[in-house]
Amino acid sequence: MKKILSIILLLISVTVLSQNTENESKKDSLETKKKNTGLPLKAERKINITTDEGTWMSLDISPDGKTISFDMLGDLYLLPIEGGKAKRITKGLAFDSNPKFSPDGKDLLFISDRTGGPNVWIMNLETNDSTQVTKGDTYNIQAAEWTPDGNYIISSRGNRNLKLNMHHKDGGKGTVLIKKPNNLKTVEPAFGDNERYIWYAKRTGSWNYNAKFPQYQLAKYDRETGKSKNMTSRYGSAFSPTLSPDGKWLVYGTRWNDKTGLISRNLENGEEKWLAYPVQKDDQESQATLGVLPAMTFTPDSQNLLASYGGKINSIPINGGEAKNIPFSVNEDIDLGPRLKFNYPIEDKEFITANHIRNPKISPDGRKVVYSAFHRIYVKQLPNGKPQRLTNFDFTEEMPIWSPNGEEIVFVTWNHKNGGAIYKTNFEGKKKITKLTNQEGIYSYPAYNNDGNKIVFIKGSEQEYKDSYGPRSFRSSDALMWVSSKGGELNFIAPSEGRSNPHFTKNSERIHLYSGSKGLTSIRWDGTDEKSIIKVTGITTYGSGWSSTPSKPSTASMVIKSPTKEEAIAVINNDVYTVTIPYKGGETITINVADASKAAFPANKLTKIGGEFASWGKEGKNIYWSLGNSLFNHNILNANALTNKDKKTKKTYSPSEIQIQTLLKKNAAIGKVLLKNGRVITMKGKEVIEKGEILIENNRIIGVGESINVQDKKGAEIIDLDGKTILPGFVDTHAHVRVAWGIHKNQIWAFAANLGYGVTTIRDPQTGTTDILSYGDMVDAGLMYGPRIYSTGPGVGYWAYNIKSLDQARSVLKQYSKYYNTKTIKMYRTGNRKHRQWIIMAAKEEKLMPTTEGALNIKLNMNQLLDGYPGQEHNYPIYPIYKDLIELTAKSKMAYTPTLLVTYGGPWAENYYYATENVQGDKKLNFYTPKAELDTKSRRRNDGWFMDEEYVFEELGVFIKDLVEAEGIAGVGSHGQLQGLGYHWELWSMQAGGMSEHDALRVATIIGAEAIGLENDLGSIEKGKLADLVILSKNPLENIRNSNTVEMVMIDGKLYNADNLDEVYPDKKEAPEFNWHQSKPINLPGVKN
Repeated sequence: MKKILSIILLLISVTVLSQNTENESKKDSLETKKKNTGLPLKAERKINITTDEGTWMSLDISPDGKTISFDMLGDLYLLPIEGGKAKRITKGLAFDSNPKFSPDGKDLLFISDRTGGPNVWIMNLETNDSTQVTKGDTYNIQAAEWTPDGNYIISSRGNRNLKLNMHHKDGGKGTVLIKKPNNLKTVEPAFGDNERYIWYAKRTGSWNYNAKFPQYQLAKYDRETGKSKNMTSRYGSAFSPTLSPDGKWLVYGTRWNDKTGLISRNLENGEEKWLAYPVQKDDQESQATLGVLPAMTFTPDSQNLLASYGGKINSIPINGGEAKNIPFSVNEDIDLGPRLKFNYPIEDKEFITANHIRNPKISPDGRKVVYSAFHRIYVKQLPNGKPQRLTNFDFTEEMPIWSPNGEEIVFVTWNHKNGGAIYKTNFEGKKKITKLTNQEGIYSYPAYNNDGNKIVFIKGSEQEYKDSYGPRSFRSSDALMWVSSKGGELNFIAPSEGRSNPHFTKNSERIHLYSGSKGLTSIRWDGTDEKSIIKVTGITTYGSGWSSTPSKPSTASMVIKSPTKEEAIAVINNDVYTVTIPYKGGETITINVADASKAAFPANKLTKIGGEFASWGKEGKNIYWSLGNSLFNHNILNANALTNKDKKTKKTYSPSEIQIQTLLKKNAAIGKVLLKNGRVITMKGKEVIEKGEILIENNRIIGVGESINVQDKKGAEIIDLDGKTILPGFVDTHAHVRVAWGIHKNQIWAFAANLGYGVTTIRDPQTGTTDILSYGDMVDAGLMYGPRIYSTGPGVGYWAYNIKSLDQARSVLKQYSKYYNTKTIKMYRTGNRKHRQWIIMAAKEEKLMPTTEGALNIKLNMNQLLDGYPGQEHNYPIYPIYKDLIELTAKSKMAYTPTLLVTYGGPWAENYYYATENVQGDKKLNFYTPKAELDTKSRRRNDGWFMDEEYVFEELGVFIKDLVEAEGIAGVGSHGQLQGLGYHWELWSMQAGGMSEHDALRVATIIGAEAIGLENDLGSIEKGKLADLVILSKNPLENIRNSNTVEMVMIDGKLYNADNLDEVYPDKKEAPEFNWHQSKPINLPGVKN
């Protein structure tokens, strides 16, 4: 019996020991267990972060008062109340934040995007198992809090204007507590000792640029009545309510002057007093996605408030006194996605190949194509003929069409001096070019009738187009008109009223038109009897997350009816579709082709990787479109035959593709020149040559030094730059040049302005359309003044896509890598975390360097950083930034372009300069800027007046200084706010945080070039690099504002006078009369002063 008892006792002890070991193992696993994530991206890098300070740490304390939980860089940590080494309890790419202990201390509530979008999760602290509470990956969640009984969770959840939601901890869909009004934003829920009341911060709308105060106030929601009551009314706002467990105290954040402080309110008598000032600067002027302040908490005895500020965790006595620092240290490897760093060589070529063809039209016999490239009309014999110029005009030619018999080509032109016109020329035999129009105007969308004796077109105001300075022109499409194909008087049909793309079907009795609002319609020749035919919609895109209403299906940008059948082609979000037009009366039918196989009537999606400028072949048997410089041909009979034949094998038809190589001899610099005696800031480290020489042959630097070998200098033209300073050309990593769309202009003022102010390379992230590609071809060929034009093309944005898979992301990005040749893309808040990870995975395969939109969203900024995105546009909206985020940003090699002129998180820096600089009196600025543009920006501004201390660009500049000193990457981005001069304002703003003048200039040159993959050819003055230089009259190393003393600028070996772009070398010639200069009202009758 004793033996049996001994065996039993032994088994029990072994079992207990085993359980204890298992429990200890589970506890230890809190430190190392990886997040169970459904995200597709796998970490490819680890970056060690060693720090004793943290940026924007939300924290909570356990009910027993022994343990603090906080978040840092998307991971959760536990820390003893006494301080010490923090224990990481989650890791991986998923972004975990806002930890909250359950009332019984057994669980930890937190927010995580591990399934793709942010949701509320509960982690059991004993087992480390996590349970998802909220469902859905299309919402944002800012904060979540337990109810005092531990059964329910209140979260701030939604799209732009978050609403308080309530969920049970064990599941269910939950409910919205405060639904109306739509523009009410409710955040930061909090409880005290009474579970009946939920305190929260509220505001109208998501945020305001150049905000006026107050922005937030506190309110209290009654769970019995469902009503809310306002609890504060402070000018500096009131936010981040934090209540003591005993119900006696409320602490909240507010502004005092330009800084943030904490106020305590005695809830028994309402008395308020300052508790701490200044603390962490609040995020009330942006989206506050991690809270208006980092979450704070009371100790269980209600005697101290724990809050993070100054990069530290602080314990503040509620009854007053000095705060106590709770020290912590973190030494962890942070998981990051891949590093996307590619170098894009700039090749020296005698001939430039057009990157973009526009408006291709196939001849009626299907053997030739006419199109525009380099703003000129070309014709090519298909498939292998050599493109030939149609005319020898030296101005813009666009929108060519064939006559019905294929013997003539009609096209529109634009010449700033002579205005717009429609021309006709024969294709065969001796060329005869005939001007068909006899009135001033801007002309577009010509279309022959079937008989070939009339041409219908859209006409607009020539004067308005001349005076316009942006992408669109007022009254550029006033009227629908026609003219005889032999020329003569213009005949009015009807006001265009947003309708365009006139075309004809089997007969010419009715003119078919398209507009986004009306859809496909037709009218008689006298403009009457408008009949609505069909509307076509496509996918429902992600939407901005800023709208209070759900996204709607995308509307077609163009619908063209078949010349022979009851079908139409539709272009939607850069994809081409065919749709069947049903014979139906009554209300206009709308056919949705988001999934063409499920459309209400037969429809097909023809493109996989996108397409533009779609058109029908003569008999409606072929559909053509282009992408970049490639022409596609979808043969309907072949496509149908393959589809019917291979339904079982699921083979798919692919349209034929021809790359159209249009070559133009480059207007290149030829010769040798020696620049001598200037101060040369080479950007090769910190090298400065006080009396240096630069030898340039054609467009490359072949020597740099104090004295170049005499033999090498033989035959060189000498330019003495004594007393001048020579820098590499400036690089603008976030420019918006806003070119004219549709009918292109001969020169672009924004290009010239940037060049005149020393900017020799720009990267335009998000151009809206592909027009920029053609303008870039013109600059490359030397036919247009301007800096080197790099762009992302149209953004891969929330307004255009709803990406469902990695394969689809690959197809979308192939547009940019193979066809647009942009080298970079702008990923513009495209869906949730999963979608954004698909995009960066595809970008890696396509060797693209994507940059991102900051969106006033620090949570988004940080998870894009973790995913490995190599660019961030716009500043982090919070400051100060501490060692953890400085180190991570620097080591990640993400290029940070803050665009402080449109500051996120404070008044725009440009307002400061408009208030302090003589913009209207700047002669050079007036030369380069259209008067209406300059007057709009500087005569009467509506963005508000601010005290100097309210501006935050100096404080934000501290992070830029720290980042560059930590060997991180930054770029100067003017955002197109004031073309040319705005670049210097941005540079000065970035340097205001204490960065050295030399480092600031490095950011403007070599580091900026590195940010966009061009540092092997640009950014420094070294042998073998391109001759892009800026010559200043004053030394910017003494004062950064001397950057704006540009006397001359060299681009690709050509030297220009910066005041007017007269060429100095290799040819000496005056610049043309630029088309944006307007006449002044002088020497006219009027009141004499």
